[in-house]
Amino acid sequence: MANLKEIRTRIKSVASTQQITSAMKMVAAAKLRKAQDAILRFRPYAQRMQEILSMIAESMDSQSENVYTELREPDKILVLLFTSNRGLCGAFNANAIRKALSMAWGKFGRQLEAGNLHFMCIGKKGSDFLRSYKLPIYATHTGIAEKPRYDDTGSLADELMEKFRKKEFDRIILIYNQFKNAAVQVLTEETFLPVEVKKEENPFMLKKFHDFIFEPSREEIVQTLMPTSLRLQLFKVITDAYAAEQGARMTAMHQATDNATELIRELRLNYNKARQAAITKEILEIVGGANAME
Repeated sequence: MANLKEIRTRIKSVASTQQITSAMKMVAAAKLRKAQDAILRFRPYAQRMQEILSMIAESMDSQSENVYTELREPDKILVLLFTSNRGLCGAFNANAIRKALSMAWGKFGRQLEAGNLHFMCIGKKGSDFLRSYKLPIYATHTGIAEKPRYDDTGSLADELMEKFRKKEFDRIILIYNQFKNAAVQVLTEETFLPVEVKKEENPFMLKKFHDFIFEPSREEIVQTLMPTSLRLQLFKVITDAYAAEQGARMTAMHQATDNATELIRELRLNYNKARQAAITKEILEIVGGANAME
């Protein structure tokens, strides 16, 4: 059994760690409240924008060609990997990175061997990990992951749209953790470009859009709404990932604090046992010495 000094030192060390994890939990909880409010307010708007775009495009007699809906052979792939800049958030980063590695070595193995698969990392952790595996990193953005802003994400979306228009990439894919609640994050893979215009399944809504008179034409509206919808989609994904990160960090720090509390309890129990044993030993030595003197 360890001596009393070693146990006291360890209790002090664990208590210090407990204070840090407790403080990090409270900080993450404060950030989570803001991020959760932001994503829950923004989701309906982005979803409604996509629905309107889909219904207008579907209601056209012959869908006009749009550069963002152009289907090509997926020879050149760009994968956007959303992670955090810092750790201590449980399996948040590991799950997304594992998905990216699986995609690189499995689904897009041919493109990787040909040098046509690239990663754009939103967050430092993903970039560091992929670099250690010597996977091709096209660019890394750390500021967006730390504080999502529509202006920044809009600029990034415009950059991605331009690269797709110029055929630098045939497909752009997003890998991120979608926020469900503080304890649950859903690992999600989405195709950012080309855009898949979903068909409206409700015939009443489709007929309703056929009866509208559009000014300007439906084609022009779709051409205008498509870039806006893509900017909104990217902002929603980054906001989603940020909220999921804070939820994962709060949960991880909560578990770490509970574990530290349990460990301190066990250490104090061991300390009391060791102290009692030491006292008993001293009493026996005193009694033995007194008996020897007699």
